[in-house]
Amino acid sequence: MIDAAIISKLKTILGSSALIADPETVEKYSNDALTPARAFSAQPLLHHTADLVVKPNDTHQVSEIVKVASEHRIPIIPYGGGTGVMGAVVPLRSGIIIDLGDMNRILHVDRLSRTVTVQAGTLLKNLATTLDNHGLLLGHDPWSVPIATVGGTISTNGVGYRAASVGPMGSQVIALEVVLPSGSILATRRVPKYSSGPNLNQLFIGSEGTLGVITNATLRVLEQPEERLFSTFRFPTFELGFNSINSMFGIGLRPSVVDLTEDFEGVHLYMVFEGYREQVEAQQCRSSMICNLNKGRDLGPTEAMIYWDTRYQIAEQYKNSVTDSSRTEIWNRQSKEFDYLHIALPASTILEYRKRVDKLLNQYDIRVTEYAVWTAPELFSMVLVPGNLTKRGDLQLAVDQALMLAQDMGGIMEYCHGVGIKLAHLLAREMGLGQRIVSDIKQVLDPYNIMNPGKLGL
Repeated sequence: MIDAAIISKLKTILGSSALIADPETVEKYSNDALTPARAFSAQPLLHHTADLVVKPNDTHQVSEIVKVASEHRIPIIPYGGGTGVMGAVVPLRSGIIIDLGDMNRILHVDRLSRTVTVQAGTLLKNLATTLDNHGLLLGHDPWSVPIATVGGTISTNGVGYRAASVGPMGSQVIALEVVLPSGSILATRRVPKYSSGPNLNQLFIGSEGTLGVITNATLRVLEQPEERLFSTFRFPTFELGFNSINSMFGIGLRPSVVDLTEDFEGVHLYMVFEGYREQVEAQQCRSSMICNLNKGRDLGPTEAMIYWDTRYQIAEQYKNSVTDSSRTEIWNRQSKEFDYLHIALPASTILEYRKRVDKLLNQYDIRVTEYAVWTAPELFSMVLVPGNLTKRGDLQLAVDQALMLAQDMGGIMEYCHGVGIKLAHLLAREMGLGQRIVSDIKQVLDPYNIMNPGKLGL
């Protein structure tokens, strides 16, 4: 529990209205989109609850909050949109949740440099709209655009639809302002390339709030494309579709969007081409030639256009389903057992991995309802559901074995959503000595272990 004297200090920093102590509201803040149906062995951890939620509106206030927390050894959990799917915001040791949602201002659009500086709580949707008004385009474009924040997507180094051409969110970060566990403020320089020492931005990209609170970010953005074209191809097999993508990437052909999906409707490749007119037309022409060589059938633009126009639909549905709902209500609505995996492997091992993981899953009567390669030939995804003969607990066993198989084949267990509490038990196995190095960095920056303690094995 946080005593009255500490609460008084926080009220002095923020004002009374920026503190939330109502138990039901604090409980809801204490979780993200990870539900018991997918948490598996981490289920008991989902019931941890913070002591208090605070809502700062600038970096100075965050700094003062963290100084109080450091002085009294109180855990801090940074909170963006609460839309993560791995439980990274669960307060494993109670403490203070810092909701950055009121830090949602777009501070500066530099049209000439094609950069934008924003507060970390800015919703991607609002940022994209503002950039559009300046003739610019946000490169990071995940399904969660309507609900995710800039800081949250940096903290997991998320992947969006345009990652085939622009890379993950971390690739678009030019500079960061971060409140360190001591309360000190680190501001990196707004330049795209470093050679005078390490690029400290990389410490905080993908670190899930364990090393500091990201408060501002400067991002690289794009010109609005002159043209956008769509293509859809159907393939006889997943292997032929995969070979098409790999051939495109092999010659440096990078459509803005690449999604090869196999489901009950067959094997389809959805592509979107964006940029200056001559480039777009040339890319579409050459990619069509490659797909034809791999027995792909051109279905025209319509299905890819529908795919593109509906890409945020899941996020909108999620937003509508959780608004004004308690944690228990949300969990009860999402009680069906299933899981989805997002694995990164060397491209040369993807098809072999699929064969081996299919054999593994068949032992548990677990069905794969969707296979996909999304944004790059190295990024492989699956949706898993238990079959009629699947025993209780088998899905978790199978998921863990599938992830360990990816690790043993030279890959990693998650390329998109971070680790959180769901995958924490497999992280040391994957990182090896790297886990010790990260732990040493954590000890230097956060000697009292107040910053999102327990995450990333720290």
